[in-house]
Amino acid sequence: MDWDIEAPNVVTEARFRELVESGYSAEILCQESAHKKGPSYYGVWIMRVVSDEGVEKLLVTARTRTTYNDIKIREFKTITGVVSFLIGIGFSHADVPLEEGQRTTHKLAATDKGGSK
Repeated sequence: MDWDIEAPNVVTEARFRELVESGYSAEILCQESAHKKGPSYYGVWIMRVVSDEGVEKLLVTARTRTTYNDIKIREFKTITGVVSFLIGIGFSHADVPLEEGQRTTHKLAATDKGGSK
C-alpha cells in the first residue's frame, strides 16, 4: 500500500487543518457522555471534517512505527483536549457536545482564519 496516498474517509491532523482552512466544517461527535472528575470533564469525542457537498473524513492519528502504521480514530478524552485542538486550528470559540450521540459543527469565519497561534 502507498502510504503517501490519502486513505478514503480519513485524514491526519495536518490534512484536517488544511480542509477546515479551505472551507470544510469541523464536526465534533460525543461518543461517551461527559462526566466531572476533579476539576475537569472527561468523556470521548471524535472529529471529522465535512464538505458542503457532504463528503466526510474522520480524524485519525498519524501513522508511526510504534503503531505498526495502523490507522486509529483519534479520540479526545477531555474537554480541554477538544478545546485545545480547536484553538490550534484557529477557531476563536468551541461548542462541545456533552451527551453521547450529540454533535456540533464549527466553520472557520474570516476573522478566525488569521489567527492560529
